[in-house]
Amino acid sequence: MEKIASYVNKGRTIKELIYNAAGEFPQRYAFRFKEDGEIKGRTFTELIENIESFGTGMILRGYDDCRIGIIGENSFPWFLTFLSAVCGGNIAVPFDKGLTETELETCVARSGIKVLFYDKRFQNVVDHIKAQHGDKVDFICMAGEGSLSQTIMEEGRKALDAGENRYLSKKVSEEDTAVFLFTSGTTSDSKIVMLSHHNIASNIRDMLEMEIFFPTDVNMAFLPFHHSFGLVGCLVFLSSGADNVFCDGLKYVQKNFAEYKVSVFVGVPLLVENLYFKVMKQIEKQGKTKTVNTGLKPSKFLRKVGLDMRRKIFGEIIDKLGGSLRLIISGAASLDPAVSEGLNNFGISTIQGYGLTETSPVLTAERPWAVSPGSVGTPMNSVKIRIEEKDENGIGEIVAQGPNVMQGYYNQPEETAKAIVDGWFYTGDLGKIDGKGNLIITGRKKNVIVLKNGKNVFPEEIEEMIMKLPYVSECMMFTREKHNELVLWCEIVYEPALLEEESITREQLAVILYRYATYQGYNVSQRADLSGFVDAGTISTYAQEALSWANAQGLVLGFEDDSLRPQGNASRAQIAAVLMRFCQTVAE
Repeated sequence: MEKIASYVNKGRTIKELIYNAAGEFPQRYAFRFKEDGEIKGRTFTELIENIESFGTGMILRGYDDCRIGIIGENSFPWFLTFLSAVCGGNIAVPFDKGLTETELETCVARSGIKVLFYDKRFQNVVDHIKAQHGDKVDFICMAGEGSLSQTIMEEGRKALDAGENRYLSKKVSEEDTAVFLFTSGTTSDSKIVMLSHHNIASNIRDMLEMEIFFPTDVNMAFLPFHHSFGLVGCLVFLSSGADNVFCDGLKYVQKNFAEYKVSVFVGVPLLVENLYFKVMKQIEKQGKTKTVNTGLKPSKFLRKVGLDMRRKIFGEIIDKLGGSLRLIISGAASLDPAVSEGLNNFGISTIQGYGLTETSPVLTAERPWAVSPGSVGTPMNSVKIRIEEKDENGIGEIVAQGPNVMQGYYNQPEETAKAIVDGWFYTGDLGKIDGKGNLIITGRKKNVIVLKNGKNVFPEEIEEMIMKLPYVSECMMFTREKHNELVLWCEIVYEPALLEEESITREQLAVILYRYATYQGYNVSQRADLSGFVDAGTISTYAQEALSWANAQGLVLGFEDDSLRPQGNASRAQIAAVLMRFCQTVAE
């Protein structure tokens, strides 16, 4: 019988987790990646050999019991450097690859690293820092053959063969600090989170016990490693004995899914939603939307009687996502419930989680068998959650306790004392717990805006809705004074690539008209029940109200096959007809 990830891996440190997995699955691939267009890999046995050689080479160079910085794109050299550092008792310090020269210089100075391993594409940034800190910090490129990193590994391998055992004999304690991670924000106000081996290992064990991972899984390590979600996520799959692969770039995600037979994908909502709508648009262009919609009802019925035929019925959709994708994990923000439901309907388990850098990172997560759209699931096994200072709606600050809560903020004891009180971490996030024990996030405590009428406005809720709109890349809500009154403003950054599209969808057309009608003061109270349409579940959250109104007004109608086709392109003829109806019925 196939061993699941929670087999026996009870490692108490990152080193134990990796070595346990290697002992259990020595010949399985730990990583696969491309070199000169060819897919290559490292088995778990080879990974351990690389770690020990590189780690020994680090000691020979004097990088022992120190802080080791890393900056670069997600890659095997990046993760090898990280593992070699932490398995040797050093503290790894990942830096955001998006930092400017000045920002990186500040972070390097604050962290106190002894050496910075870097991706060669960041050579210009590193040269700038080297000019300022070259006397305090060593700089080593992580490139392949011929690089100093490769030389260090070769030196370490030769030393091991000659009997050098300082790295091999290194004892790593649970309470040892494993990593420094910077929180989001400017370099001046960001904090350095100290996470121990115990913090991270406990969170990994919780994930292995609560979710269903297999050693045969293939995980695409897409999220950046300098973020806790991306870093610990990769460690989870390594600890389960799974294979970890790398993406060639955003536009190659589907292609890479197929190349590597990816079965698990960890991403953020915007990426998951774009992937979903891209596939649905491909289906619509092929004229197969009706076929897909027709398959939903029998599929749901069969599941009720114990037969799960989703992946067979919707095989074509599964194939467009590489043919092997079975699980999507989304975090960092709320996922559109329509997308979550859609993917789950097709047989791709899609779950959400919640956490922070300070909590290593996961506090709560849905289970594949207990998905609750709109929530972020229930607490991890070793985590306790409570809501403090609840309002009349049960909303208050989310407070957490568990072994995954950080050691503290580096060199900021006062900030640490504010964040952790009597062993409880105050997240600064607002939320509530529903009747099933699921956590629902509502906003940030510090971000609540109180309007003149006393109404509390959570900018995150508005930002979330705006981010669902097509063409929107980023947005930020804030307040301004206007005529002695507090008013809400929003700055929006549009996605250039999407703006180049020549067409809009039917639901986008409905949203445009609805917002124009609202702006002009027209009556927009009328609503239609859309549940009778076979594809009602595919309507984007942001468009549901608008499309309900547009249907009630007779502007956007259904088709003879009882479909509404919300993601279908609105032709010029349809747009002309809808505008004529709008002028005749709404704007008369």
